[in-house]
Amino acid sequence: MKTSDRGLLALIRHEGVVPGPYLDVKDVWTFGIGHTAAAGPPDPARVPRGMPADLDAKIREAFQLFRTDLAAYEAGVLRAVKVRLEPHEFDALVSFHYNTGGIAKAALTRHLNAGNRAAAAAAFMGWLRPAAIRSRREAERDLFARGTYPTGTIPVWSVDRNGRVDFSRPIRRLTEAEALALLRPVITPPSTQLASTPSWWQRLASFFTGKETT
Repeated sequence: MKTSDRGLLALIRHEGVVPGPYLDVKDVWTFGIGHTAAAGPPDPARVPRGMPADLDAKIREAFQLFRTDLAAYEAGVLRAVKVRLEPHEFDALVSFHYNTGGIAKAALTRHLNAGNRAAAAAAFMGWLRPAAIRSRREAERDLFARGTYPTGTIPVWSVDRNGRVDFSRPIRRLTEAEALALLRPVITPPSTQLASTPSWWQRLASFFTGKETT
């Protein structure tokens, strides 16, 4: 089971996009879309500080890194949850786990596996540290219970060399289409040389016809 496109957009909205290393609310060095060293390389503490010279390249890097990180959190939800999930329920649980890392020990998971979805939805609100996370927990709860997805653009925030993010005004806002395009694998087109190279059957045909293929 994979996070839906709407689920991906909701999660990225919650996290925001920061194209340089920053200190989160727990003073953990973080980069891009909530990436920390706990998720694997690169270690944000070792990434050059401040805003990058090539903003577009760093935004692309942040999205591709997010896609890699996400797979581990999706797998964690699938291991912990033993009941069948609707897509919007899975999306909400992945968002919760991406933020807390607590899906295996959360009361909401125990309620869900026991078949009590109402109690599971209510238990999202048991994870409110720091207090500023309340609006995200409410959104995840509503997504889980009612399939209510948030909408709107996705902010890109600036950061200084000390790891402080300026949340007063985003430096860019990505549309949903732009964000989804950044999540897609980059496909490298064939080079001109490869495109002009005769295939094996063209060379074979030239042998029998006496016409040279170039």
